[in-house]
Amino acid sequence: MSPPGGQDDRRRDLADTFRRLIAATGPISLMQYMGESNARYYADRDPLGSAGDFVTAPEISQMFGELIGLWLADMWIRAGRTEPVHYVELGPGRGTLARDAARAMRRYGLEPKLHLVEGSTRLRDVQLEQVPGAIHHDDLSTVPMVGPVLLVANEFLDALPVRQLVRTDAGWREVMVAVGEDGRFVETAGQRPMDSAVPEARRDAPAGTVIETSPASAAILFEVAGRLAAQDGAALFIDYGYRGGRSGSTLQAVRGHRKAGVFDAPGEVDLSAHVDFAQMEQIARSRGARVLGTVEQGEWLRALGIAERADALAEFAPQHAEALARARDRLVDADQMGELFKVMGLAAPDWPDGVGFPAAT
Repeated sequence: MSPPGGQDDRRRDLADTFRRLIAATGPISLMQYMGESNARYYADRDPLGSAGDFVTAPEISQMFGELIGLWLADMWIRAGRTEPVHYVELGPGRGTLARDAARAMRRYGLEPKLHLVEGSTRLRDVQLEQVPGAIHHDDLSTVPMVGPVLLVANEFLDALPVRQLVRTDAGWREVMVAVGEDGRFVETAGQRPMDSAVPEARRDAPAGTVIETSPASAAILFEVAGRLAAQDGAALFIDYGYRGGRSGSTLQAVRGHRKAGVFDAPGEVDLSAHVDFAQMEQIARSRGARVLGTVEQGEWLRALGIAERADALAEFAPQHAEALARARDRLVDADQMGELFKVMGLAAPDWPDGVGFPAAT
């Protein structure tokens, strides 16, 4: 039995809070359920690594962060080496990516101020061990407005809450969360008509069709793209997602490196959804940023020379050659992270094209 204030108590608290709210006001939106659940989940834990719930690319190999750092340095050098310059990371995890990227950037004379946008007190402490002197922010509003921004967001957008709309016989409705007869959380269609929120070309979809959007992700792209247009810089958004329209729910839960039920333990599992990169590109263009493209992670890392980097590290430390090969394959192979994960590049209007991307638009 967990002591008072332990994980079981926190889980019950949030689940009970949802049940009381639903009993008092009716079903809540799936977007609210996901947003509050993830806010609780990330508030006081380190979810990464073998002892956590999932592993991200920077934790798999130093090569990932190093190649990101080299890409940023190359962009900055070809754009004219303007200073002051700011490295900004959204959701920096343990600070591993920032540490590895900063080490690679220094080799080419790029030593930006390091800004980490992080809400978790526990993760902030871990990050400062990896990146001493980093400046923490609750959001982008306090990041300096003068000087180019080199921004990275790895597996950040997927954790932001999604809004789902479902086509019913009565028209489009928002997906809500209710409490079933057995006390468990269940999905239900809301009562309020939502047809006006659906693109006209998709309004005649058959009953049962689900459309997923992420207003929070859209807001982040709106702000980042505006920053690039106003103060120069470049940005990389790396996440699992898709290009082009699609239907159906992508919401999933992970706990202890295994899939879990979305409604099983609010606040105790990682909830995430796939990123609609086509929509993110559209928002970036609307703010005046250049879209360098969206490509598969494996393709991008190969273009940046991950195979050559793995070989160089293996030559320096032959005893780690097999581990390096496994890490490289995990990052680039189509049946692992290479195809599902995408890399979207953005840049200021006058900045150059980026290595690994097609011609910018």
